[in-house]
Amino acid sequence: MEKSVLKVEGMSCEHCVRAITKAVGALPGVGSVAVDLKARTVTVEHDPAQTALPKIKAEIEDQGYDVV
Repeated sequence: MEKSVLKVEGMSCEHCVRAITKAVGALPGVGSVAVDLKARTVTVEHDPAQTALPKIKAEIEDQGYDVV
């Protein structure tokens, strides 16, 4: 498992946390998703052989947030 920390803009509430957690958590090989609104980060533990980092970024952006 690999741990990736992504800086994400546009998150402001618990709805944002649930949307990102649900979407990213559904990807194959994702073990955990932690969203920190205050730090504006999303920490993901994932198997890069199953889901590479660009796919995770794309999933977050598909939810309407900006990965910076």
